[in-house]
Amino acid sequence: MKRAYNLGVIAVLLAGIIVLAAVVGWNQVKSAFAPAAPETIVSASLDALKEQNVLVPFTARFVADPTSRVRKLGLTAQKTLIVPGTVRYELDLGTLTPDNLAWDAAAGTLTVTLPPLRVSTPEMDPAGAVEYRDGALVMAVTDAEKLLDEANWKAAREEITAQAKGATPMKLAQGAAVAAVRSNFALPLKAAGVDATVNVRFAE
Repeated sequence: MKRAYNLGVIAVLLAGIIVLAAVVGWNQVKSAFAPAAPETIVSASLDALKEQNVLVPFTARFVADPTSRVRKLGLTAQKTLIVPGTVRYELDLGTLTPDNLAWDAAAGTLTVTLPPLRVSTPEMDPAGAVEYRDGALVMAVTDAEKLLDEANWKAAREEITAQAKGATPMKLAQGAAVAAVRSNFALPLKAAGVDATVNVRFAE
């Protein structure tokens, strides 16, 4: 399994930088009058996030190795498929609303509650697949091989999806999403001179 450096995270960070630049510019104009309100900065950061629509903070690659058997004409055929597949962990930013944010002015704390991550359908890598077979005769004279291939590829997708939803990869994906979203809110607040703590969590 490996972590991928992807355009989704870059896009979110760029969105944060754009908001940051806007805040800095606004402050230069308004500095003689009043400091920027934290609520205004947070609202702009939320809008910038929503424009990204979907964030892919993490990708991972897994390997499945299902084995299937079928009996035809009194004979048994068997195939084992070893195949890698890549899964994306997606965060639907378009569903975020002000209800996902809680600003505690007294404590100087912003709490952001994220929707659950979505695990994409695995992108299988047929070029990296290896097969082992037994029962060449029955495969040659029946549809046994077709049935075995269908069963193995279906099982491989299910196996990789199950691996992707395991505790360790989900924790890594959530950590990447939290870091990206936290930066999107923290950088503009800091630029505006707001001493704030940004806590990002996933909904239970």
